[in-house]
Formats: sequence, structure tokens, C-alpha cells
Amino acid sequence: MESWSRQFNIYLALAAALALLCSCQTNKPHGPISALRVHIEASPDEAGMSEQVSVVRADPVLVNITKQPILTEVNLVGAKIIDAPGGFAINIHFDETGTWILEQYTAANTGRHLALFGEWGDKLINGRWLAAPLITHRIADGVLAFTPDMSRLEADEFILGLSNSAAFYNKESK
Repeated sequence: MESWSRQFNIYLALAAALALLCSCQTNKPHGPISALRVHIEASPDEAGMSEQVSVVRADPVLVNITKQPILTEVNLVGAKIIDAPGGFAINIHFDETGTWILEQYTAANTGRHLALFGEWGDKLINGRWLAAPLITHRIADGVLAFTPDMSRLEADEFILGLSNSAAFYNKESK
């Protein structure tokens, strides 16, 4: 009886080791990546669910936001830079789930701000609050456009990383 349990334990240990080896070979995005966090403006609370952040470096605006983002780069389908009067803007396109979340939050929070945090560069070393656009209407098409607080070079790096992240997460979800 004891010999069967030893054999079973050996087989179990081998199976666990094989599973561990297989799980270590995870797919990684090709090229640089970026991260995006979209937060919603919130009332200050004493429960610690919100925090105040400073957005825009040149003329800082204080916005009280929820600590948990409502959307991230996981919800992205694509991102691109578009020409805008006086410079450029970033156009973010969300997946079906992200579109639904964006629509629900913008419909319920007209008159408040979204706060967008981005990270990019080697090992996501560059990161800051990029924008705090005012919600003026329900956004039903899943596309969020904003003028970021960043240089065109930083924006190019950020968009390349977001595109790589979107490709990675879209491949993973299939």
C-alpha cells in the first residue's frame, strides 16, 4: 500500500514540475510596451477609495479620482496620433468591453473629468498624468481622443508601446 502512495507522489511531483516548466514559457509582447490607466473623477471620500492627482505640468489641475482605473491597455484595440489644431492628439480605440464601460461611465458622469495616466519607455520608466478631459457627452463609439501633456517624440513612443500592448492582449484573448 505504501509503495503505491510513493509512486503516486513521484508522478504527482513530476506532473507539477512539468506544469511549472510549461507555465514559465509565457508569451511576451514584441517590442516596447506602454500602459494606460483611465480613471474617473470622484468625490473625496474618507474610505480611501479616491485620491487627488495633479494633471498637466505647465498649469497643474488638481482632480480627485477613483484609485481603481475604469479602463486599461487590456481594453485597447488600437491607438494612433491624429493631427489637431495647434498640434496633435491621441486617439484611443477600445474593444467591445471597453466601449461598453466607457459609454456607461461617460453617460453617468457628464460634467466630470476622466484622468488619463500613461507609462512608456524601457520597463515603463516614463509615466505621468497625461490629460483630464471634461466629459461633455456619452461616448458610445469606444473612441477617446485627448490632447496629452507630452512631446511628439514621447507620444510616438507611447503610441508604439500601446499598439504593441493592444496586439499582445488581443492575441491573448483569442
